[in-house]
Amino acid sequence: MAERRRGAALEKALLDAAWAELADHGYARFTMDAVVKRAGTSPPVLYRRWPDRDELVRATIAHTLRENVLDVPDTGSLREDVLTLMREISATRLQLVTVMSVNLASYYQETGTSPGDLFDPSTTGRKEAVDVLFDRAVDRGEINPERLTERIKSLPFDLLRHEFLTTFAPVPDHVLEEIIDTIFLPLVR
Repeated sequence: MAERRRGAALEKALLDAAWAELADHGYARFTMDAVVKRAGTSPPVLYRRWPDRDELVRATIAHTLRENVLDVPDTGSLREDVLTLMREISATRLQLVTVMSVNLASYYQETGTSPGDLFDPSTTGRKEAVDVLFDRAVDRGEINPERLTERIKSLPFDLLRHEFLTTFAPVPDHVLEEIIDTIFLPLVR
């Protein structure tokens, strides 16, 4: 007989099951019953935590993003730090970006939200992680802090996401280098 899950372990199992449903079937075919079945639990267990599927989707996205924060590289240069991070994202995050953008399209339409609404950096810890790269580069004198807007900080990662969504494949290294060397670095120096 399987051990009964409780507390954080149960919540993680439910959110992992919800993510798997979103990844496999998208929001249009996402149901609370399918999550219950996949998690091997009962409806009251799920509904006690999230009363409807929209709240469950928001909790699932926040959970998945928190679970997928990458380690921040420290190579000694902004170019190599950002390139290393983009290589890691390219190698490991294609499904995450695809699900967030494509499989949740009907969620965004139904709820009047956008991917940006779900990518709250304060919830996921992503902003602090990436800001460390830029703070180090400023301290080393590599970049002009006055040119460092939030949009420019996110630019290489936005372009990486664009590549994912136009190719549905990991991004080749020469494309990552072009994004950094010809678009991003000239804007911050």
